[in-house]
Amino acid sequence: MNIPKLLLTLLLALCPAQGRADYKPEFKLSVNVREDTSWGRAAKRFADAVRYQTQGRIRMKIYYDGDIFKGDQTSEFHLMQQGIADFAIGSTINWSPQVKELNLFILPFLFSTYRQVDAVQSGEPGQRLFRLIAQSGVVPLGWGENGFRDITNGKRPIRRPEDLHGLKIRIVGIPLLHQTFEALGAEPVAINWNDAQAAFRDGVVDGQENPVALIVPYGLYVAHKHMTLWHYAIDPLILAASAKTWESLTAQDRMAIQKAAETVMAEQKKEAREGLEDTSTVIDVLQKVYGMEVTKLSDEEAQAFRDKTQPVYARWAVEIGAELVRSAEAVIGNVR
Repeated sequence: MNIPKLLLTLLLALCPAQGRADYKPEFKLSVNVREDTSWGRAAKRFADAVRYQTQGRIRMKIYYDGDIFKGDQTSEFHLMQQGIADFAIGSTINWSPQVKELNLFILPFLFSTYRQVDAVQSGEPGQRLFRLIAQSGVVPLGWGENGFRDITNGKRPIRRPEDLHGLKIRIVGIPLLHQTFEALGAEPVAINWNDAQAAFRDGVVDGQENPVALIVPYGLYVAHKHMTLWHYAIDPLILAASAKTWESLTAQDRMAIQKAAETVMAEQKKEAREGLEDTSTVIDVLQKVYGMEVTKLSDEEAQAFRDKTQPVYARWAVEIGAELVRSAEAVIGNVR
């Protein structure tokens, strides 16, 4: 049967999605860590869900362990702006050089509970941050979690700011982190993560700051027998798409990706926090299984670190944006 030309045109216009041939054969998904982490597993779930929901039109290759940016983790956001990376599950710390307002999460000792983090993300500050990211050429799709950042080292327990004096601590190459550790008397060392692990084993670098979830996958307990739970900063994740990639997709496929992102990242956040609300569980596992000496600060001891870093906090509150910081502080103050 011959279909009239006008009717055929209308039918093609109403098709909910383009054929897979209209898309590139493979989309790139960047992840900074290994597959055996909560966000590494989330990347696989996301890629699988999107492939299923789009009936195979969108297939992703996952670049684990920062392979797409070859060790320069703070360049990931820029690669998405360019469309070189189509999607990424990235750390707000790594993206802060391009969106300075994301430094909000590493203002020293601003957050103390996950409930505060969630309230800021779902409230006005989080909505504002998503708008700023979108204005920078990246489309944010959902919040995730890397966790509160704590400190490990191979030299000595850290209970007072003075205990950090002279220690070489590996950090992400972010000015706010550099200034925070300088204020505490440490010697911050900004090297990429792969090089850092060799430096820990060789004793060239004494310690590092990261969420506890990375201790086991990367075997940090071998070189670092001392850990301090001080929760000095939080490291949210964001699953996002390159705006260039996003604009190339049909409305139906965008909806499918958005739904998959929200579902997968809600599960990732839950998995990342499992067992971490109760720090006694963390201490028990790290001490009994991995032989680490874990120090948990009292409120009075934690206050000494806050006092030392207060000038850095004040300076960066202005840099980030006083209005945004005040908005976050107000939200945090209302969470009990």
